[in-house]
Amino acid sequence: METAAAEWTVPPGGMRGRRAGRFGVWVVGLVLVVVSVGVGCRVADVDGVTPVPQLLAFLPWLLAPAGFGLLFAVLSRWWFGVVWALALLGLLAWFIEPYGKSSRPGGTPLASFRVVTSNVEFGHATDALVAAVRRERPDIVFVQECEYTCDGKLKEALGAEYPHRAAQVAGGSEGSVVLSRFPLDPADGVAGTMAMPGAVADVRGHAVRLQLAHPMPPLPGRTDLWRRELGELRDLAAEDRRTPLVLAGDFNASQDHAAFRRILDTGLHDAARLAGHDRAPSWPARTAPAFGVQIDHVLLSADFSVRAARFLDLADTDHRALVTDLTLHQRR
Repeated sequence: METAAAEWTVPPGGMRGRRAGRFGVWVVGLVLVVVSVGVGCRVADVDGVTPVPQLLAFLPWLLAPAGFGLLFAVLSRWWFGVVWALALLGLLAWFIEPYGKSSRPGGTPLASFRVVTSNVEFGHATDALVAAVRRERPDIVFVQECEYTCDGKLKEALGAEYPHRAAQVAGGSEGSVVLSRFPLDPADGVAGTMAMPGAVADVRGHAVRLQLAHPMPPLPGRTDLWRRELGELRDLAAEDRRTPLVLAGDFNASQDHAAFRRILDTGLHDAARLAGHDRAPSWPARTAPAFGVQIDHVLLSADFSVRAARFLDLADTDHRALVTDLTLHQRR
């Protein structure tokens, strides 16, 4: 009897080990569920509701929890988890590929110029932007979150070099300014919670439509507003364009957001993508490039080619500035 009893005795720690294993499977399963929600919305081409839009912004970084899930599933011989994690990793790898068109215009080059876009975070980075503009010497500057003090500093420091401007100055994050070396004619901007002014530039004898982008961020409870304002930008881009278009600014959206892809689907090209920097993070600047997402963009109609694009680190702002060198081509 003693021998039989010994045969049915659970080894010390065996029950605890099995319980720990089951707990680990539950934890990893929950992680894979979260990743699956983000990937599922990307597959379905929708942004969903909070917290999905916020999760989609960091879609490439979901490789880390999916990879952890795969490692745990292999070590614990949880074969369903292995297949699940592998499927997620495969889909994430597929969607990390850049989205949008990358064709080059075939017409004769007409004019080359440089564009900078920068979110100066409530005007705090105005001095840093002024220094960068003097160093980079762009022809057109798109400035978001430019409040009254920012506007005054830009006039004082850069007014002589950039005598033409389209501005809607307001307090906090709501003000925006477009500075230009080229003459500007007025054009209707895009209605939004934060200012999005527009203009038509005379670029060495050629008309170019300029539009600043700064829709609301996808804050919890306000994703409908975010989606609607991105839709307004999409409607502008979809208009019958007889004039080449440069649409630049802080879009508060990445290529992993369906609402942003709708803008690209109108035929616009992303300058950073064309220059090979489609995944270079621009926000939050304090953790980029180690961890971040590209939400600052220069989008172009098919009339343009991109000679170069790069991101600049500016002090006192949570965004990196984007510098692009563009060439306008004759339409064929």
